[in-house]
Amino acid sequence: MDHRSLSEIEASEAADGVHLALMAGSDSMNVQHFEIEPGATVEEHSHPHEQTGFIYEGELTFLTDGEEIVCGPGDSYALPGDQPHGAENRGDDTVRGVDIFSPPRENPSWQSE
Repeated sequence: MDHRSLSEIEASEAADGVHLALMAGSDSMNVQHFEIEPGATVEEHSHPHEQTGFIYEGELTFLTDGEEIVCGPGDSYALPGDQPHGAENRGDDTVRGVDIFSPPRENPSWQSE
């Protein structure tokens, strides 16, 4: 069993105010923790991985398919692979949550060496 504590993992700043930490992973999926500061934006992008997630603090506005979808504490979401999407923290609190990617993201460009 692979066991990691969030306190043991150094987060990388993938964009201004967007902090990502790659956590546990397997051959089929991996887990990523994120913190998005107030006013920070995740620019529109896409990737081949399916992405599901859960917000446990703050509110995050997803921008996809011309829609704005607000997710707050206790909300989950799912994005199919290759779907363009972005996100914005329009609130006053840091957004914290967890994403799961399948297949796993290996060595993403934002990850610390």
